Amino acid sequence: MLGAALGTWAVTAWRMRGMDAGPGTDLGSLGWYLGVWVTMMAAMMLPSALPMIQLFDHVARRSAAGPRRFSTSAFVSSYLAVWTAYGLVAFALYRAVTAMHLGFLAWNRAGPYVAGGSIALAGLYELSPLKSVCLRHCRSPLHYVLGGWRQGVVGAVRMGMEHGGYCVGCCWGLMLVLFALGVMSLFWMAVVATLIFVQKALPFGPHMTRIFAIAFLTLGLWVALAPATVPQLTQPARPASAP
Repeated sequence: MLGAALGTWAVTAWRMRGMDAGPGTDLGSLGWYLGVWVTMMAAMMLPSALPMIQLFDHVARRSAAGPRRFSTSAFVSSYLAVWTAYGLVAFALYRAVTAMHLGFLAWNRAGPYVAGGSIALAGLYELSPLKSVCLRHCRSPLHYVLGGWRQGVVGAVRMGMEHGGYCVGCCWGLMLVLFALGVMSLFWMAVVATLIFVQKALPFGPHMTRIFAIAFLTLGLWVALAPATVPQLTQPARPASAP
C-alpha cells in the first residue's frame, strides 16, 4: 500500500507538471480529470487508510471464505471507487457552474470571497457532529470490522464502500479546501494529505478538529480579504482591464 501511494504521488506529480495550480483551474476533459483524480486519491488517502486495510486483511486471513488477496483488493478498490464518485460530483458541479458563465465568479471580482467562504465552511464542518462520528469510525474501525463483517468478495466490496462513505464524511471538507486553494497544486495537495493523515492516524488526531476549524476560518478570511499575501497561493490570471 505504501509503495502504491509513493507510486501514485510520482504519477500525480508527472501529470500535473505545467498545470495551472491556482483556484478555479480548468479540470479538462472527464477522462483526463478522472485519471488525475484517481491517482490523487490513492496518493492522499492510502497512507491514512492503511490501518483499516491492515485490519481488514488480518480478519480476512483468518476467515474461511475464499482467497484473502481478492477480498482485500476488492475492499481497497471499492473504497477508492467512493472517492471517485465524490470527484465525479465535484466535476459535474464545476461543469454546471462554468456552463452558466457567471462572470462575477472571476478572481478579480468575487472569486476570492467564494474561495475564502468555501475554506471557512470546511472549518465550520470540523465542529459538526457528523464530522465527529465519521472521524471516530475512521480512527477506530475495529467495532465496524468485528460487528459488520461480510464474507467473500461481494462482502468486501460492500465494506469498502461503507468505509469509503465514512471517509468522505470525514474528509470532504478538507478536499473542499484543496479545491478552493488549487486542486492541481502539488503543494496544497501535500498539505491537505498531511492534515488528513494527522487527523486520522496520529494519536492526537481527534484533538486537532478545533485547531483545524480555527485555522480554516482564519485562512478563509485571509484568502477573501488579501489573497495576494497568502504564501504558495497561485493567483489566477487576471483579465486585461477594459480600455
